[in-house]
Amino acid sequence: MTILLSDPRVHAVPVRENGDPLVRLAAGFGPARALVRSGLAECLETAAAQLPPGVALRVVEGHRTASDQQAIIATYTAELRAARPGIPAEELARLTSRFVAPLEVAPHVAGGAVDLTLVDATGAELDLGTAIDATPEASQGRCFTAATGIGAEARAHRDLLARVLGAAGLVNYPTEWWHWSYGDRYWALTTGAPAALYGPVDLAVAA
Repeated sequence: MTILLSDPRVHAVPVRENGDPLVRLAAGFGPARALVRSGLAECLETAAAQLPPGVALRVVEGHRTASDQQAIIATYTAELRAARPGIPAEELARLTSRFVAPLEVAPHVAGGAVDLTLVDATGAELDLGTAIDATPEASQGRCFTAATGIGAEARAHRDLLARVLGAAGLVNYPTEWWHWSYGDRYWALTTGAPAALYGPVDLAVAA
């Protein structure tokens, strides 16, 4: 069963902040030049080196401020509430967490997560089955990493992502094929690490 970011087990993971700074990714990871923790940047470099010739990682988002995270939560929660009048608060929180993490455990706010895809040698995005940030509703669940109903090419590309990023130490959030993290609470729970390496981090520590 998929563990969502709203799960109490994620909240229960302790954080032993290791102080890795936020660093800007190299231009080879795309024009966003996202900010991530230095440990995650190293993992991404390792993963990128394992891709076949002519294929590269494009990171579209890394660190997210707490206010930006809260804004995404508010927008998506409102969409769900409008679509499901009278939904209980606990179920609303659970469904929301399929697409955006609760603020207190959010991997992006810790600088430990990236949203990414694959591109070819010309910079064109490869087929991964849905757009990045497609909601479960808009994609009819095809945003889930293991979803059926995507083409063979998209499945092969998702498998390639999983192979190189998993080997480099990252973990995927299974409701979002594009979301991978390292050092955050979800990573710690998934890998069995005794504690997360990264808690919420302010932009002021960016290198």
